[in-house]
Amino acid sequence: MKEKIVMATNNQGKLKEVREILKDYEILSLKDLGCDIEVEEDQDTFEGNSLKKAKEISKLLKMPCIADDSGLCIEELNGFPGVLTARFLGEDASQEERNNYLINKLEEKENRKATIVTVMTYIDEEKGKKVVARGEVKGNIAKEKRGNNGFGFDEIFELENGKTLAQLTSEEKNTISSRRIALENLKKQLENR
Repeated sequence: MKEKIVMATNNQGKLKEVREILKDYEILSLKDLGCDIEVEEDQDTFEGNSLKKAKEISKLLKMPCIADDSGLCIEELNGFPGVLTARFLGEDASQEERNNYLINKLEEKENRKATIVTVMTYIDEEKGKKVVARGEVKGNIAKEKRGNNGFGFDEIFELENGKTLAQLTSEEKNTISSRRIALENLKKQLENR
């Protein structure tokens, strides 16, 4: 029988990716378990946020939980927006506004290096087990938005090959995503525990 793990999300794309990589486990969403909890992401690191979410949900549901936190870190801006990626212009700002803001902020800058970071944390509160895995994708902030296959910062995040993430097919993007890298690292650690 497969070990059941709750993934702290109701995002179908994220669930699909997690289920594909962690095939040896039964991955459930919060919705599958009738859980309607919103854990506040108030920590100052990706590790802190993913740990807090995983701990609270594992404790509440009395089962293992995987939670993630991710964001965009821009070298020229000292890692900004980092853990504030989803809300650095306030809760009501659109993704388009966030993308435009960052392009404008770097307008005259030479250094456009950026990293997408994802941290995945597995917690089993009952057994006192914890596994933390990190994935990173390096690139640059493009000078203008390009591509239309993606979401978030995909249209402004440019890879070393000159394409933005939004110019890749979903399959291409999935093979290099920071979440996939973090999940593969998590899988290795879970197998060796």
